[in-house]
Amino acid sequence: MTCSFVGTALALGYKVYAATFRRIKRRRVSLAFWFACMLSGCTTLPNGRGWGEDVTVKPGWSRLGEAAVQAVSRPRFWGPLVAAGATQIDGWDRRISNWARRQTPVFGSQANAANWSDYLRSASVVTGWASIAVAPSGPFGEEWLWNKVKGSAVDVVAAELAIESNAGLKRLTNRERPNGYDNQSMPSDHTATSAVYTRIAADNLALSGFDERAELGADITLDALTAATAWARVEAGAHFPSDTLVGASIGNFFADFFTAAFLAAPESQTQMRLQTIPKGATLQWRRAF
Repeated sequence: MTCSFVGTALALGYKVYAATFRRIKRRRVSLAFWFACMLSGCTTLPNGRGWGEDVTVKPGWSRLGEAAVQAVSRPRFWGPLVAAGATQIDGWDRRISNWARRQTPVFGSQANAANWSDYLRSASVVTGWASIAVAPSGPFGEEWLWNKVKGSAVDVVAAELAIESNAGLKRLTNRERPNGYDNQSMPSDHTATSAVYTRIAADNLALSGFDERAELGADITLDALTAATAWARVEAGAHFPSDTLVGASIGNFFADFFTAAFLAAPESQTQMRLQTIPKGATLQWRRAF
């Protein structure tokens, strides 16, 4: 009952948000976007660099390997895969799907759930681009614009590769949808798209140097947006739960991998720090392995 209440509350919250967003005129959205860009114009990242300034097209095999290991070692990558495997036990994947399609506890009908899956996916994309707009890229000007172009290029490639990889897996798995519409059920494209863009937003906020509580709050909110998208697809009868979980894992991987490999400044392997103490000073040396 508690889970149902929480899910319903989240869905209603997103409904209010999306309904409000659709009423805003396109001109006002454009003005808001550029106003956000101007707000980010005079700030930089905690390391003094601008967001997008450290983009590289030649990260080297070592950095690529480290980025891949980091991406697959995070719970947001392997957690959904483990959960997807667990749903195969005793037919729970199909049981949950059948129950969600019959009851539609959050969205009220399969048609409504299908519509809301589109709205929520679009909201995820908007959120990703908004994070690019407000990321601190240094003083507004030519360098600021170039930093935005480089950083956004990395994020766009990450998103497109996630979506294309998802489409390729669809053809390989050839799994029939719960509603029997076609054989494109595994994995979920809506969920992969939502996951990659919300994770891009979360990674960009993390690079911007927000405090831990704000970063945690953003992570929870963005993950909820992806979860709502995924559940809408299940209620719509377009996907089994495992399809959405695999899609979420794909989106999370590509966002985290491209951020670490191409966008974020590489962390120094060796760090030295001089710190004063009441009766002298200490020299700290640290090496990352």
